[in-house]
Amino acid sequence: MIIDAHHHIWRFTPAKYPWLTANWAPIRRHFGPTDLQPLLAQCGVDCTILVQTYSSLAETRQFLKLAARTPFIAGVVGWVDLTSNRVAATIAELKSGQGGKKLIGIRHQVHDEADLVWLLRPDVQQGVTAVGCAGLAFDLLVRPRELPAAHETVVNHPEMRFVIDHLGKPPIRQGGSPAWDSWMRRMAAAPNVYCKLSGMVTEADWHSWMPEDLRPYVERVLAWFDARRLVFGSDWPVCLVAASYTQVVETAQQLIRELPAAQRDAIFGENACALYKLSVPE
Repeated sequence: MIIDAHHHIWRFTPAKYPWLTANWAPIRRHFGPTDLQPLLAQCGVDCTILVQTYSSLAETRQFLKLAARTPFIAGVVGWVDLTSNRVAATIAELKSGQGGKKLIGIRHQVHDEADLVWLLRPDVQQGVTAVGCAGLAFDLLVRPRELPAAHETVVNHPEMRFVIDHLGKPPIRQGGSPAWDSWMRRMAAAPNVYCKLSGMVTEADWHSWMPEDLRPYVERVLAWFDARRLVFGSDWPVCLVAASYTQVVETAQQLIRELPAAQRDAIFGENACALYKLSVPE
């Protein structure tokens, strides 16, 4: 069982995706399940996790409906307003709607918040608590500057399952940073935190990256989190500015190929099931 635990779809409009500037020209278009399905078949990927793309309950509802009629989408990481006092009620409504059984996690684009400690606001912390009480995982989309607040959050909620998207976005093309090293090591010390092997090619030089540029970061998170808490994700279609879907899958496989088969299987499937409490066919 191979699971791609992090991909997106979208109907592109500049208003919804202001970050998709001209620099991102290859992905300034619509992407849907029919674009991804042949790539999954080519790479032997059995199922996927669809992740929210902007702060929208409407998008989350649409994703759940799409997941209900798309067999390869095993789960949806959606969005709710964590500052609202209705987080629990909103999650209950989503779960009771079409495709609601496939709601497995919540994410907010924390790295887009101007406030470095936005996660630590009392209303946000209350919202995070509601996510945990609903039995959902929480995806942490942060850069190194938000890792201190993320660390305090995971320590405050030891009963919850968290996952750091895209290795916490280390500045690979700049050669890394001591802050990323220090805080990711601390994050890994919290046993309720996983880390996604995703998004690396877009943090490297888009035009000249090689697998060896990514290896030091994979080796570090492997040492810190262990193979039991690493989860593969493609970050398709964002990855397409730097690599094809096949390249992303094959590069990840190459970077962990020296591990025992049981550990490789865990990273490419079993750990996603544990993180998101997935029910997938054998």
